[in-house]
Order: sequence, then structure tokens, then C-alpha cells
Amino acid sequence: MYKQILVPIDLGNPALANPAIATAAIMAGIAAGAVRLVNVLPFVPMLVAVSPDFEVRQRKSAEETLAIIAKESGLDAERVSLSVRKGGIHQQILEEASAIGADLIVMSSHRPRWPAMTHFLGSNAGHVVRYAKCSVLVVRN
Repeated sequence: MYKQILVPIDLGNPALANPAIATAAIMAGIAAGAVRLVNVLPFVPMLVAVSPDFEVRQRKSAEETLAIIAKESGLDAERVSLSVRKGGIHQQILEEASAIGADLIVMSSHRPRWPAMTHFLGSNAGHVVRYAKCSVLVVRN
């Protein structure tokens, strides 16, 4: 079925991704597929005073955290890979999906707090669903 599955991870709330990772593991297991975890780092405006090595440390921290998440997820280490990108979240998710030839994106989305809003997805999930060139499975938390 699905050979290349992409799972975006928000490191600001990594627990939100647990259901998406579990779902991706099941989907990948059916067809001996691979899972790629991706985190997107935001741009830091030039006006913000940060240390010269801030971006290097930020990327290293993200890579280490993704590695921990991958290890704790129970995913087969030989079938999981990690990526840290920088830029607009939905754009980078779509670019990563294209770069790896993903045939499925599995991502989490918050449940809306207002009952009248239950038909809306978050803006990033909505953009990915709308513009992805592969199937997208949104797992509600």
C-alpha cells in the first residue's frame, strides 16, 4: 500500500503527534514501508537578538528530539528517517513530501474548542490536505 509515509512533528507539542506516529507505523507495517518524521523550524527575524550559533543549536536540538521520539515510538530503526527543515510549516511539509516521493502524509490536528468549528482543520493541516499531491490522513486528537 504505502511505501513512503511522512509524519510532521510539532516539537512544541510532541505528544500531539503520538496518534499520527502510531497510525503511520501501522500503515507502514502493512506494506513494509518507511516512515519519515519531519519538523519545521520557524524563521527567526533578523531583528531578534540571538547568539551567532542559535540556528545550529536549534537544528541540533530538533534533530536530537526527533531521534528520541522515533526511538520511543517503537518504529523499526531501519525503516524510520528524520528531517529538520526551516521555513513556512505547510510549504516545508509539502516540499519534504515531494522530495522523498511520499505516497501518504499522516498528521495530527487539534480538535477545535468550539462545537461550531468542528468542520475546520488547523490552517497548516488544511493547506497540506488541499495542496498535497499524495494522500493525506489527518488524525484528530
